Amino acid sequence: MKRLLREPLVHFLLIGAVLFGLYSAAQHGRAVAAPAKEIRLSLDEVAQLVMLYQSQWRRPPTAQELQRMVENKVQQEVLYREALAMGIDKDDEIVKRRMAQKMQFLAEDVAAAREPTAVELKRWFDKHSALFALPPRLSFRHLYFSPDRRGTRARQDAAQALAKLGGQPEDAKLAAALADPFMFQDYYRDRAPDSLGKEFGPLFALAVAKLAPGSWQGPIESGFGWHLVFVDTVIPGRVPAFEEIEPDVKTAWLNEQKALAWDKAYKDMRAKYTVLLPAPPASGEAQK
Repeated sequence: MKRLLREPLVHFLLIGAVLFGLYSAAQHGRAVAAPAKEIRLSLDEVAQLVMLYQSQWRRPPTAQELQRMVENKVQQEVLYREALAMGIDKDDEIVKRRMAQKMQFLAEDVAAAREPTAVELKRWFDKHSALFALPPRLSFRHLYFSPDRRGTRARQDAAQALAKLGGQPEDAKLAAALADPFMFQDYYRDRAPDSLGKEFGPLFALAVAKLAPGSWQGPIESGFGWHLVFVDTVIPGRVPAFEEIEPDVKTAWLNEQKALAWDKAYKDMRAKYTVLLPAPPASGEAQK
């Protein structure tokens, strides 16, 4: 008997029996209940509860667990209807915001339901290729001159160090001896300008992006102080081929279609209404 109760087929039959019983009870209740007080749970709705439970717990619900889920759904519906009857939804900003959000989702779902053709997507990419441009990336080593240690002489010391480093390679032993310790990295590999801007400040990032590779240059100021910079590698920015980023293009296309669908749907709905605004206060009243 214990082995029989562990069989998945028995579980399935039990769930089916419960679903059938609930469905029959709901059907019987409809025959005697007044329509205004009728709560209908379809067989599909109950099946969805079973699927939701199974996806979360990796097993079907027991008869008791399913009964609790059904009662929770009934409770939600009862409370919702009673709240409507009491007018709790009126002038409630949270309710208004949630319903407005749902209307927007419905409008956007219309656009999301359509799949673009390959030709349509490629044509859209050709018009919007700048959106997918990859920024230039560079690798560099820097020497740091700290205003905390050197005061107002930090920039001057950096300029004097640059004169000594003329023609020296990136890894010259002299270089490290001229500078101060830096709290982060001395070498930055394959960084985009926006990444450098977040770490050193936008002016530093712009200046470094303009440097030609192969020599020590500066001084360049950052949010930390002054730097000498040796750029060793520059990878120019580019627009990737459509085939490289087709999934990203499709996502961007869908987002645009959703925005267009929502804009059109709202304009159509907005045209049905006349908005009356209060008159502006008189100049004398505004000063009071």
